[in-house]
Amino acid sequence: MLPYIPTISRKVLTNQLRELEEDQLIVRKAFNEIPPRVEFSLSEKGESVLPILKVMKDWGGSMGLKIEQERTPS
Repeated sequence: MLPYIPTISRKVLTNQLRELEEDQLIVRKAFNEIPPRVEFSLSEKGESVLPILKVMKDWGGSMGLKIEQERTPS
């Protein structure tokens, strides 16, 4: 069910989603269906964080490779 975070518990996931919603970074949309369905999307405020996350991802990728090379004995 959670392919990107396989070890997270439902409780932790729920708490994190609530916190993100309270901070207005995500929008929660509940559907009146059986079984119940909920969808989350980024708010405008949440989308404003994407460029920062991309830079951090790029830095982590390049720095991670550098760190791995430094750890590997020649």
